[in-house]
Amino acid sequence: MVDHDSLRPVERCVLRLVADGVDHIEIARRFRRQPDFVDRVIEYAGMPRTGIQPTSEALRPVERRILKWRASGAAHADIGRRFHRSAGHIRRVEQLAAYKLAR
Repeated sequence: MVDHDSLRPVERCVLRLVADGVDHIEIARRFRRQPDFVDRVIEYAGMPRTGIQPTSEALRPVERRILKWRASGAAHADIGRRFHRSAGHIRRVEQLAAYKLAR
């Protein structure tokens, strides 16, 4: 089995329900999918992952861009207009990026 941390949330949830003994049909109903969806998720979750795994320390491109613009003196409202977001949203993204960098 693949490391639990590398699984997607839906894969973790499906595997947890299977481990709890919930029927595949019931799991499919909860996800509003067909039972073969559950079978595929279980099968794919067991396959090894290749490539670079995302890390929590890595900043997303939007976070890097916001930090760069903020470092150059741009206001939250100005950046927000570029992304069609509020100044508060930009502030929260900036805080999250700073938290990631501090770890």
